[in-house]
Amino acid sequence: MIQPVLPSALHPPAPPPTGPLVPAVLPLLTTALPGLSGLRPARPQLWLVATGTHQETVGRYASLLLDTTELTRADEFRRPGDRATYLCAHAGLRRLLGAHLGIAPRAVSVARAPCPCCGEPHGRPVLPDGRLHFSLSHCEGLSLIALASTPVGVDIERVPPPHTVAEAGEVLHPAESAELAALAPARRPDAFARVWTRKEAYLKGLGIGLGADPSADYVGSGPVPAAPAGWLLADVLVPDGHHAAVALRL
Repeated sequence: MIQPVLPSALHPPAPPPTGPLVPAVLPLLTTALPGLSGLRPARPQLWLVATGTHQETVGRYASLLLDTTELTRADEFRRPGDRATYLCAHAGLRRLLGAHLGIAPRAVSVARAPCPCCGEPHGRPVLPDGRLHFSLSHCEGLSLIALASTPVGVDIERVPPPHTVAEAGEVLHPAESAELAALAPARRPDAFARVWTRKEAYLKGLGIGLGADPSADYVGSGPVPAAPAGWLLADVLVPDGHHAAVALRL
């Protein structure tokens, strides 16, 4: 059963999801965000941002929403589509964080947590006071944002072509590689996208990202994720041709 994840006030801890979670669609800049009065324990808020819907207004007001570092980074993209997706993703994130914190989007201060591996300040992006946790992922045309009361990670990817699956399958957990090998070739790209988005969401939640060995943890490639101990791991319902997942520390 598909379970929607929409902004809501605080509730008792929710049971683990039994199916993919449904993100809310981020409204346009000209539309007020719906009630952002709190976060549900053990359940993230998820927001989907379609670049095509937001790029005109975000392009017009980017300098009022983003900081200097983000605007400089956006200018470094060579492809207009990549630049537009980056701007829309980061503008959406700042709008949501600002709404939760009660400040203007551009006033949100984002820092980097210490890396769990080396202690250097290049871990997950965090807010200085730790009141709110967040994660952002984007591929061309789509972005996914998660907000939560505990560390969280999200990932969204296009379903890759078969040759990418063949090349990248070796970096998965041995049991995941075996699962993919047992499938008909036509089914492997979708299964690979499932396992990869789950794995990257979990590693981002840890604050390690792909600096860690992606073959070390098993998250599964089947219909139901295998959540590591102490974590919620769920697929996220996104448009056809894509897969997405969220990992939340319980």
